[in-house]
Amino acid sequence: MTSAVLPRRIPWTLVLFLILALIPALGSRYYTFLATDIVIFAMFATSLNLLLGVTGLVPFGHAAYFGVGAYVCAIFMKDLGLPFLLAWLLGGVGGALFAAIFGFFCVRLTSVYFSMLTMAFAQIVWAICFKWNDVTGGEQGYPNVPMPSMAWLDWIPWVGDLKIDHKFFYLTLLLAALSIAAMRRIVHSPFGRMLTAIRDNTERTQFIGINVRLYQLIVFSLAGGFAGLAGGLFGIFNRGVFPDFCYWPKSAEVLIMTILGGIHNFWGPSVGAAIIILLNQYIVSHTEYWPFVLGVILLVLLFAFPGGVVGALNGLARRVRALVRGQA
Repeated sequence: MTSAVLPRRIPWTLVLFLILALIPALGSRYYTFLATDIVIFAMFATSLNLLLGVTGLVPFGHAAYFGVGAYVCAIFMKDLGLPFLLAWLLGGVGGALFAAIFGFFCVRLTSVYFSMLTMAFAQIVWAICFKWNDVTGGEQGYPNVPMPSMAWLDWIPWVGDLKIDHKFFYLTLLLAALSIAAMRRIVHSPFGRMLTAIRDNTERTQFIGINVRLYQLIVFSLAGGFAGLAGGLFGIFNRGVFPDFCYWPKSAEVLIMTILGGIHNFWGPSVGAAIIILLNQYIVSHTEYWPFVLGVILLVLLFAFPGGVVGALNGLARRVRALVRGQA
């Protein structure tokens, strides 16, 4: 019986954090690059799941706030010379502000109409970024985003001797971990439980006097803010911000990550982000027909694991525990 409950006491989140923190020690810039990409998109996908899995809203334009956050952070750092942390936080504020404005109209609709309106607003953001040459650089993008000063990391043993991209990985890991922890706190708070109630039965929640639209608008704004923070990190990581950050394929990409990992498990979107990015890198290195191969693999995974990869693993773990208890 003791062995059956032991795995529940293992702090898997801390274990994963420590494993990720050891990646730069491998000395490979490639693995550090992959890990940074995964961490940023794990944060982005988790912000989407505040709407999709927690609240039951299906947005098709979540990349708009990712792109807004990237542009805001980059412009404040490069043109106005603001410190990274302040510019990054302003990127989150920018994403939240745009989400609040768009969400005011979107949450008035339901089902596919809500989804299409989010996509329409995202296309407006993309068009502005694509054409506003004086501010966003237009179709050429906004290049040469500066790396933040990371001298404060030098006090950590052996970290001070690392390359700049390795230091940025640690900065990204820290900020993403804090952001994901904040989202986890939101999900498990009374506010988060109210969102789950809205997802499960909107009519009944309205009947007991809850302002459903207000809750949906608040979580829409929060999700946009966290997406903006992820975009701010991605713009620096990419050393430039481009209109494609806001384009609909980016929204589709993060939506697939979230669904593949599992929308009803908090860590599902992070797992989905890791799977998509690793599969993409592996397939691209072997064939030029990677979109076709990746599409086939995703279809197989989605049909094989309708509840997401994490949902399937949880189901397998429950069966194993039941089998162990039965044999005890």
